[in-house]
Amino acid sequence: MNLLETTDLTVTYGGLNANDKVNLRCEAGMVTGLIGPNGAGKTTFIDAVTGFTAPSSGDVQFVGHDLSAMTPDQRAHLGLSRTFQSLELFEDLSVRDNLMVAAERPKWWSFVQDIFLPERGSIPYHEQVDWALSTMNLHDLADELPSDLSHGQRKLVGVARALAAKPQLVLLDEPAAGLDTAESQLLGGHLRELLKEDISVFLIDHDMGLVLNVCDYIYVLDFGKIIAEGTPTEVRANPAVIGAYLGETAGEAQAREGAAVAGIDVSDS
Repeated sequence: MNLLETTDLTVTYGGLNANDKVNLRCEAGMVTGLIGPNGAGKTTFIDAVTGFTAPSSGDVQFVGHDLSAMTPDQRAHLGLSRTFQSLELFEDLSVRDNLMVAAERPKWWSFVQDIFLPERGSIPYHEQVDWALSTMNLHDLADELPSDLSHGQRKLVGVARALAAKPQLVLLDEPAAGLDTAESQLLGGHLRELLKEDISVFLIDHDMGLVLNVCDYIYVLDFGKIIAEGTPTEVRANPAVIGAYLGETAGEAQAREGAAVAGIDVSDS
């Protein structure tokens, strides 16, 4: 089942199409990846889907709902959650309270209930927060302030906060930035475990080891357009991906390696 589907999604800034007719699907029970060079339009795509960008054209459907007229909070209430590259953590709140803000879904009358029923609904929210902390191995840091954490730890807090509301689909914008290799591998394991909790994942990251090992299906974006898609194996071998993402030098190196395996001398070419 498709959780998220975009059809000809286009976002234009100053006459430039940051996203140009992007057609993409995220299926339930899968980790879907989006890769591409810096400036390709990856974050713009997440911004457009979650409502944090200039008006876009095209069609965005999430669990059968048209998102075009919905505000970011309405989209979140449907079960769509995200992280930010800039993290946007509340620096004066503890890690636990940062997650509690995301876990609770207040209504306009909630402040009245807070006065007369201060304990209403607190247990379910605490359970969600505890689960998200445990999932990201952050329980020991729950009472710390974000400003006292390393950059890598702060990134994990951002992921945990996106998970605290138990979304149907979480969109992660470079969650492995600032993580070392071991931490990145551990994060990958956590992301696969989310599927068992009925949380599907959309992943953007420059850590190709993470993306290729974790994702079930990958899209490649360049200059705002999807230039390739497929399984990790298919994407890894795609010449368009090698040229756009890894660079011409990498493409030439692969060509030379392939020629060497075939026994062809290309030293003078």
